[in-house]
Amino acid sequence: MKIKSWLLITFFIVMVLPISGAYSLYVWINAYYQDKNVAEYFDKWTELNQVKAIVDNPALYQKNANLEEIEELTNGQLAITLYTKSGFVLYSSNPLQSGYVWKERIFKGLYVLQQSYNAFTYKEPVYHNGDLLGIYEIQLIRTDWVKGVEKRSWLVIIGSILLFLVIYIGVILLLNRKLNRPLRELMHQMRNFAKGEHIESNLSTRKDEIGSLAQTFVAMQHEIENTRVSLKVEQQQKEMMIASISHDLKTPLTAIQAYAESLLNNDLSQQQQEEYQQVIITKADRMKHMLEDLLMFTLLQSTSYELELVDVDGEEFFEMALSDYEPLCEEQGFTLDVFCDVDGLYAVHPKQFQRVIDNLLSNAWRYGEIGTSIGLAAVKAGSFPEWGFDFLKPALTKQEGMYMIVQNSGQGLPQKDIVKLFEPMYQADHARSKAGERGTGLGLNITKQIIEKHGGTVELLSSENIGTAVVCWLPPNKGVDEL
Repeated sequence: MKIKSWLLITFFIVMVLPISGAYSLYVWINAYYQDKNVAEYFDKWTELNQVKAIVDNPALYQKNANLEEIEELTNGQLAITLYTKSGFVLYSSNPLQSGYVWKERIFKGLYVLQQSYNAFTYKEPVYHNGDLLGIYEIQLIRTDWVKGVEKRSWLVIIGSILLFLVIYIGVILLLNRKLNRPLRELMHQMRNFAKGEHIESNLSTRKDEIGSLAQTFVAMQHEIENTRVSLKVEQQQKEMMIASISHDLKTPLTAIQAYAESLLNNDLSQQQQEEYQQVIITKADRMKHMLEDLLMFTLLQSTSYELELVDVDGEEFFEMALSDYEPLCEEQGFTLDVFCDVDGLYAVHPKQFQRVIDNLLSNAWRYGEIGTSIGLAAVKAGSFPEWGFDFLKPALTKQEGMYMIVQNSGQGLPQKDIVKLFEPMYQADHARSKAGERGTGLGLNITKQIIEKHGGTVELLSSENIGTAVVCWLPPNKGVDEL
């Protein structure tokens, strides 16, 4: 049951139970009083008749009448007052009552046994030979009645207090069981989690707001723990990256320093000087490329960084993007096969997409077998370059869009390397690279992040002793506003 519903029901019960209890006590006491009244009424009539037989004597209302018999009747339970017809008090068992009493009061309520809280009162006139002599008033004190009322009043008070205490204690126990105890337990779990402990909360099985809160806490705990793991992995990657890049920068920097110092030697020939200058330029370019990769990787890691995509015509843009790589491939010792078959509109960031092609071709040169050909293609779904590896065909028909292919021939890669190649700083066996040349290990990861920010995917396929291919997919017909 939800806590809100439970509280409303509890509040209703707390409101109704005291009223119900008080009403039940009232009904019980009232029923008792009704039964008691009937029995007492008849008892008082019997006692009254005995007294009437004495006070109805006309002689008592004469001057100097003998009142000893009446005085013997009066006691703490019985009071008698005798009046003349004019209202003068002839006799009263109450010493404070004397003198005259208004006739209206005396003659009011004659022949009626009147019941009050503490007494029954009866008044009746006395006649002799048709003449009114006086009036007598008899009061029968209800001592037992008053004691019974006081006793039951105390029972009502004590019963009401006990009922209130029972309800109060019951509500406290229920609140403690329903709210306080689970909330204290949840706060204890939160404090322990804040100290770094893993918490298994049994409160999440509850079907109320605390259960929902506990489920949220468990979900938050898992999210924070996953974030901690991710941050730890990222921190390790950053530390490894800094160490690796520092080492990789140190090598060309040392070479630059050595060749720069050699240039200070005047004994070098013109040819040697030119060779040393070219080495310095090459090493500086390599360092520049490494720093650009590091800067781009850091930029892509930022959640606030978004590529500004523009709509382009697929045929025109990709033909232009794939062109002008033949001379570079020839310099690296490869021939280049280019194929383009794309139509429709695509949303791309031209500069970053060109970086993707540069990164993929750089990897193809590094890990391809010199003297072989490198394939570079941009095709629509269902289209296939004639030089493409057979294992590429299934990857080019998964969904509509543009597929860009970069493939090289060589030893290929084992599955264990394919799974990890898109991780930052991971590099395959250096023996597979051209002359053991080492890169930054960020190229494929940068490629993956750029393509994903285009709304696409990257897949690496390889077959040992045949070759390796990277397939990038971009969705069609998505403008800037739709991404």
